Amino acid sequence: MTGTRTVAETTLPALKLLRRGKVRDVYEVDDEHLLIVATDRISAFDCILPTQIERKGEVLTALSRFWFGRLAGIVPNHLVTTDIEQMPEAVRESADVLRGRSMFVRRTEVFPVECVVRGYLAGSGWKDYQRTGEVCGHRLPAGLRESDKLAEPIFTPATKAESGHDENISESRMSEIVGAEVAGQLRDTALALYREAETYARSRGIIIADTKFEFGRAADGRILLIDEALTPDSSRFWPADKYAPGGPQASFDKQFVRDYLETLSWDKRPPAPPLPAEVAGATTARYLEAYRLLTGEELQ
Repeated sequence: MTGTRTVAETTLPALKLLRRGKVRDVYEVDDEHLLIVATDRISAFDCILPTQIERKGEVLTALSRFWFGRLAGIVPNHLVTTDIEQMPEAVRESADVLRGRSMFVRRTEVFPVECVVRGYLAGSGWKDYQRTGEVCGHRLPAGLRESDKLAEPIFTPATKAESGHDENISESRMSEIVGAEVAGQLRDTALALYREAETYARSRGIIIADTKFEFGRAADGRILLIDEALTPDSSRFWPADKYAPGGPQASFDKQFVRDYLETLSWDKRPPAPPLPAEVAGATTARYLEAYRLLTGEELQ
């Protein structure tokens, strides 16, 4: 714990820790289930910052639950429950720390690729386009501006990295990693998820510029949507009423933190610098506002 209101990392005596990611602590519950705990850690430029973001883990968990429910008609997902009272006793022993930030999920064999979908030209896609006129092998029209909407969303996979940089790869390279049939399934599913989510989010005042999905194969052979879904950590969320292509956009995601860090003389290598209280607080406010807009509810 840091202070009394944020969780930097967890230690659960009754469960085996499998890994600590940049944000999540993952525990083995039994042969078929895992517990995924969203801490309040935040990473930027592939470095975990020493400052935690209050309520961040709660937003990631609640928003993922919302999207898993909303998108279940496109692809099944790994979520069993986020209700601590419905989880096994070994989990409930640590209810005070875990409540509101934990997902009890089906275990899967994870496909080792990030399924990134881009509907707008931003981030590393914009940098690639400026340099080559392409984004991950997709040739785009000349003369596009930063943050322009693309004619159609594009699928731009990447390799997964728990630490260090994810690397953009081509669809052919993805096919070599997971097989051509699976690669096609994951691509088509990711594009369908993005289109559905982007249409809904726009009706709620948010543009989803891009996002990443992860998938795994369950014991019964089904492909499941796993990890998180369409959160401010895994997506670029822009307020629709402030959208103005031709430069960077206002955002509800951690781009706000990246923008602050870009003002420092930090070389983007560990250790990362701490965030001022006002930057951390403003980040919490953005995450909570994204949740409110998308779900129509305040996060309790």
